Amino acid sequence: MNRAKVVFWILVACLLGPLFILIITPYEKGDPLLVYCAAGMRKPMAVIARKYEEQYGVKVELQFAGSGTLLANAEASGKGDLYLAGDMSYIRIGQEKGLVREALAACHLTAGLAVRQGNPLKISSLADLSTHPDLRIVIANPEAASIGKFTKKILNKNGLWDAISSKALAMKPTVNEVANDVKLGAADVAVIWDAVANQYPELQFINVAEFDGESKKVAIGVLDSANVPSDALRFARYATARDEGLEFFSEMGYRVVEGDKWQSQPELLFFSGAMLNPAIRDSMARFKEREGVNLKFVPNGCGILVSQMKAGARPDAYFSCDVSFMEEVEAFFSKPKTVSSNDMVILVSNDVRGKIRKLSDLSLPGMRVGLAHPENSALGALTVRLLENEKVEIGDNKELDSATGDFLVNQLRAGSLDAVIVYRSNAKANPATLKGAHIVDINNDMAIARQPFAIGLNSDHKHLASRLFRALVNDMGRKQFLDYGFEWELSE
Repeated sequence: MNRAKVVFWILVACLLGPLFILIITPYEKGDPLLVYCAAGMRKPMAVIARKYEEQYGVKVELQFAGSGTLLANAEASGKGDLYLAGDMSYIRIGQEKGLVREALAACHLTAGLAVRQGNPLKISSLADLSTHPDLRIVIANPEAASIGKFTKKILNKNGLWDAISSKALAMKPTVNEVANDVKLGAADVAVIWDAVANQYPELQFINVAEFDGESKKVAIGVLDSANVPSDALRFARYATARDEGLEFFSEMGYRVVEGDKWQSQPELLFFSGAMLNPAIRDSMARFKEREGVNLKFVPNGCGILVSQMKAGARPDAYFSCDVSFMEEVEAFFSKPKTVSSNDMVILVSNDVRGKIRKLSDLSLPGMRVGLAHPENSALGALTVRLLENEKVEIGDNKELDSATGDFLVNQLRAGSLDAVIVYRSNAKANPATLKGAHIVDINNDMAIARQPFAIGLNSDHKHLASRLFRALVNDMGRKQFLDYGFEWELSE
């Protein structure tokens, strides 16, 4: 091979080599993910971590202990990426302390009594634990393990804690150690989770009414200390995906939630009324970066969006300008939550300042008025209803119909119009607008739109869409709404 060919192939290798590496290695290998994992979830999580490493080359280190112990470890060390707790109460504690951010549900657990197969001592109720003579009882430590905390809560509620805890041979730090004591014959009975009992063929699980009434939810939380939050969230999505991690939970006897479909970088289709854009754009950007997902955002007049949905479009989430445009497509969505309200105002050019003080002034001769389109937008539909109620005829003064309030504001600023009816948020979206125009309040209950958010019933990413919702309405998101003139309607 001559020298020219050698040089050519070296250049090809230099150019294509990095591309080849990107193709065969989906994620750049960095520090391992550290996951604090409740002992009761040891078996499925060990399999999930191994499979994830095999598929994506990301090392996952699991640290097992009781939920309370793990949370204390995470707080003391200030390190870690994820925290899988035995029940949501520990996740909430972590969130209150600022240690845990997002929480992704995995499964449900029910507590009950574990005895040897055949139930030789014929134990059938919690009362038997306090009255049965010489019964060897073992329970989990309420300060260390979720099952222990839950056991104490229910026994206290039923006036049995003192009697039963005083008879306990030991209080173990994890549910696995409690189960092992019964398995090995060191104890006659213990309180454990149903899914843990399913992993011990030597044990028989006995349901009791006091525990059955309060099943617990298991969730994996993303720690605030996560080195790369998007990496931590990607693994959390994998562990709680219905066609990946949850399959292993289910195979091992856990009652799993309806998880999202697994995609390493899912795309979320989000329809939103255009008037909401200023209030949500920063929150969307933060969400997209943190989750490491594709967010396909489609802002438009709600009438146009509704027409697209009626024609077959199925967004994962829809944020409507007004409840009336949610009601038209409510069959496609879960129950909506009203987040905010936005009142309609007259935005008047400074050139005609003082001439327009109320709705009826829009009919004054020579006024160039812009309105939203009554079919393509919620704003237009509400405007028609308002003018009809007030018996105001715009007549030949109407210059144009627009699908969005933003376009009307731009036409006013360009000098093409004297006045427009828009949302207050449209008027406040750009500070420069109010230098050349001023707001005239309408002060009519019919001039108020309320904005509901809903998640698509057919979405493969309902949990991801739910986290988008929380990102839009958290404290930072709420401030954005208020800054643009919205009123807050969402109740906690």
